Amino acid sequence: MKYACIALIFLTGTVSAQKKKADVIKAQQEIIKSIDAGYEKYAGIAHQIWEFAEVGYQEVKSSALLQETLTQAGFKVEAGVAGIPTAFVASFGSGKPVIGILGEYDALPGVSQDAVPEIKQVPGRPAGHACGHHLFGTASAAAAIAVKNWMVANNKSGTIRFYGTPAEEGGSGKVYMVREGLFKDVDLVFHWHPGSQNNASAGSSLANKTGKFRFYGIASHAAAAPDRGRSALDGVEAMNDMANMMREHVPQEARMHYVITRGGEAPNVVPAFAEVYYYVRHPNRTVVKDMWERITRAAQGAALGTDTKVEWEIIGGVYDLLPNESLARVVDANLRKVGGYTYDETEKAFAEKIQKTFTTIPPALSSTSAISEFKITDGAGFGSTDVGDVSWVVPTAGLSTATWVPGTAAHSWQAVAAGGTSIGSKGMMLAAKTLALSMVDVLSNPVLIENAWKEFRTRTGESFKYEALIGDRKPALDYRK
Repeated sequence: MKYACIALIFLTGTVSAQKKKADVIKAQQEIIKSIDAGYEKYAGIAHQIWEFAEVGYQEVKSSALLQETLTQAGFKVEAGVAGIPTAFVASFGSGKPVIGILGEYDALPGVSQDAVPEIKQVPGRPAGHACGHHLFGTASAAAAIAVKNWMVANNKSGTIRFYGTPAEEGGSGKVYMVREGLFKDVDLVFHWHPGSQNNASAGSSLANKTGKFRFYGIASHAAAAPDRGRSALDGVEAMNDMANMMREHVPQEARMHYVITRGGEAPNVVPAFAEVYYYVRHPNRTVVKDMWERITRAAQGAALGTDTKVEWEIIGGVYDLLPNESLARVVDANLRKVGGYTYDETEKAFAEKIQKTFTTIPPALSSTSAISEFKITDGAGFGSTDVGDVSWVVPTAGLSTATWVPGTAAHSWQAVAAGGTSIGSKGMMLAAKTLALSMVDVLSNPVLIENAWKEFRTRTGESFKYEALIGDRKPALDYRK
């Protein structure tokens, strides 16, 4: 009798486990099906934002469209958070756990491009989605809505919170939201990014600090009275010379970039004002701080040597991305369930023409159907993101999907072009499905949340205290003007 009872308990547990597994598979299939059913809708939203092509902190129409989409789906929207008119938080549900998902929607200046496989600027559109943020915000919204519908249908508790995060490209929008405490009660955060491959590895990024240096001189006639002038442009060029000499004496992982945003008005007028915009990057934010101090001393020296005056404004500053392996593996497993996609004949013809414009040998077009090997890399890549700051206050994981033609570089006209086609939309839907399945996993299994936090605390250390690299400055709402 004793053994019969044990066998019955074992059998009951086995049946229960099988039923639970079957329920999970069914839920996953329903979520994927619901997202697929919304393809035309979400592709249309993404394309609208692609056409808006609004740069950082000026994404008025893009933000409004995503807010409207989420409101119509039953989310409660709080707009204008953290002192940023185009930032918002959309919430559904109540109580724990609180699962956040990030959505970006800013474009880049200077990369206007039509959805064609050759260079063709769009008249009247000075910017373009060369980093695919029109897809980013839309896919995240699609995932949040799908999970909300699953919660309602299955009477699940918890909170889904969509963060509308503007000005990722240099404006550090998320940093202000983190600093404002908008993530303090969040259990986990998911994000994704457009790319040219499908990958959910756990990696890092470069910390960075950015700012504009403004030199003030004295205007005069450049030919008749040059001795009476003091060139602000000389100040900028002297600073740049010193920064370029500094490159030899910084860690090899460091990156410095600048553009002269104002250099004067006419060659025959000694410029009374000039401005240069700097980025400094490194995997370690402490090194970034040190490099930034050296850059500011170069600016002061340049002003002294050219008899001009200089002042500077911090525009942005972001942390390196903190990997979370346990949470990244959840995302990777779901990306593999979703799988990749293949091109139809029209997409293939477009992609082949795009690849002919590359200066390097590109991967095969068939790579969009593959999922990259999962890797754990504490070393940084070569980009920076304000998701980094989020990842240092709450466990965070994400992925990239093939929204661009394989081999495409980010911030290029080729990225803008593909992002405006079905290639971008197909890759976007892979991200939406993967994010939705991952959110359902953590809502259904509290152990996943516990594991992510255990790793998070180990990586940050008990003494870690978050302090934004931007200090206490207000959002740089006019940095793109």
